[in-house]
Amino acid sequence: MLQLNDVSKSFGPVVALRSVNLEAHAGSIHALVGENGAGKSTLVKIVAGVHRRDGGDFVLDGQPQDFGSTAESKTAGVAVIYQEPTLFPDLSVTENIFMGRQILGRGRRIDKAAMYAEAERLFAGLGVHIDPRRPALGLSIADQQIIEIAKAISLDAKVLIMDEPTAALSGVEVERLFTVARQLRDEGRAVVFISHRFDEVFALCDTVTVMRDGSYIATRPIAETRIGEIVNLMVGREVADLFPKQETEVGDVVLDVAGLTSPGVFHDVSFSVRRGEIVGLAGLVGAGRSEIARAVFGVDRYAAGTVTMKGRPVPTASPHAAIRSGMAFIPEDRRQQGLVTDGSVAENIAAVIRQHLTKGGLLTRAAENKAVTPWASRLEVKTSSLDAPARTMSGGNQQKVVIAKWLASEPDLLIIDEPTRGIDVGTKSEVHRLLSELAGQGMAILMISSELPEVLGMADRVLVVCEGRLTAELSRDEATPERVMHAATASQEMAS
Repeated sequence: MLQLNDVSKSFGPVVALRSVNLEAHAGSIHALVGENGAGKSTLVKIVAGVHRRDGGDFVLDGQPQDFGSTAESKTAGVAVIYQEPTLFPDLSVTENIFMGRQILGRGRRIDKAAMYAEAERLFAGLGVHIDPRRPALGLSIADQQIIEIAKAISLDAKVLIMDEPTAALSGVEVERLFTVARQLRDEGRAVVFISHRFDEVFALCDTVTVMRDGSYIATRPIAETRIGEIVNLMVGREVADLFPKQETEVGDVVLDVAGLTSPGVFHDVSFSVRRGEIVGLAGLVGAGRSEIARAVFGVDRYAAGTVTMKGRPVPTASPHAAIRSGMAFIPEDRRQQGLVTDGSVAENIAAVIRQHLTKGGLLTRAAENKAVTPWASRLEVKTSSLDAPARTMSGGNQQKVVIAKWLASEPDLLIIDEPTRGIDVGTKSEVHRLLSELAGQGMAILMISSELPEVLGMADRVLVVCEGRLTAELSRDEATPERVMHAATASQEMAS
C-alpha cells in the first residue's frame, strides 16, 4: 500500500534522510522505530505532503506520488496522527474533527447536527465519551490524542500513520486504541505505528523497520526478533541500564505540602520531598497528578492548604514566587507550556536566567550563547545551531531544551511531569541518568510519570494518586506493580 525506496531529503547542509526504505502492506501494522533525530518525522512529513523528497521513489497504492500539500496527501488516502496534538483551542471538538470538510445540508449550509452525530458515532466506536460541542481549550493531552485519532478514522484512510499516539494515554485507553488499530488492519488498511514503547510495538505490530541517523538500518518480522536486537540496531551501541538509579544520601525537607485542596480536582494532599530524593507521583491519566504539580508551582490556584520551600511558605498562584523559592517545573506538554517554539534554542534555554545575563540592562547574543552552551552540551542537544528555532527540532531534543532551561536556574526542587514522554530508548537512559546524578548532588526531585517501570525504577518513594487523593505512600522496597496499581485504581481498602 505504501512503498518508499531510497528516499533522501536535506535541509540546506543538514542531511535529514539518506536512502531510506519503508514498505507498509494492506492488512498489516508496521512499526517504525529509531532514536529522536533518526529521521522518522521527516519521513512521515514526506508521506503527509509537508515536505517534498529530494530523491528516491514514493508509491501509494500502486501509483507514484509527489505530494505538494497535506490536502493532496489526505485526498489520496493518507491520515497522520502526529506526536503532538494540533487542535484549534477556541473551536469545538466537532469543528476540529471536520475542519476543512464540514458536512453540508440544505442550501449548502453547515449541518452542525449531522456533524455532532457523526462525532458521537466516532467516539462511541473508540469507546470514549467526549462532549462533541465543548471547546478544545482545556482538554487533557489524552483527550486531544483521542480527538486526533477520531479525526484520522473519519478520513477513511488507506494508510494511517500513528506518531506516538499512546504517549499520554492510560492503559485502558491504549488497549482501546489497539482494538481500533487491529480493526483498521482487518479492514485491509495499512497502519504505520511509531512508538518508543517496545511492549506496544511487540504487542501490536507485525513488522518493524529501524532507522538511525537519517538512514534505513533494517526491517524485521516481529515474530522473529527480540527487543535487545531492535535496541542495538536503533542506537548502534549497547544501551546501559535504562534505570541507572544510584544510592544517595537523603537530607532535609525541601518541599512540604500540607492539606492542599482544590474542589473537584484534588483533596487534602500532603507530602514532602527531601534533598537527594526522587519522589514518584504515580496514578492513571486524569487522577490529578499534573494538577497537583501545577498548584504546587503556582500555575493553578488552590482553595486550602500550604506549600513550603525550605521552611518558608510559598504564595499561591505565583510561579514567579515559586521560582524565587528555588522551584523548577518541567510540564507534560512541552510544546504548549515549556517552549517558545518560534524562539531559538539559546533563547529558550536562557528564558529563566535571562535577567541575570544582562549588563546595563542589555543582553547580548554572545552572553546568552556563553551561558547556555554548557547546558546544551551536557544534555547533548542535537541542533544545527543555537540560533535555530526550537520548532525545527525533534520531540526528544525539545524535551532536552526544556530540561536545560530549568537546570540552568540551578533549582533546589525539580518538578518534572512525564520526563520521557515521546523520547527514544537511548535518550530515556540519558534523562534517567541525569535525574539520578542531580539527586546525587542534593537536588530534590518530584517526578510524575504514567510509565510504571519508570516510577519503580527511579523513585526512592512512590506516592499514588487516585481521583484526586493520595491513596498510598510506598518506599522503594514496598513499591510493586500490583500495590501501585491497586492504589491507583481502587479504594483505600485495596491500597492498604
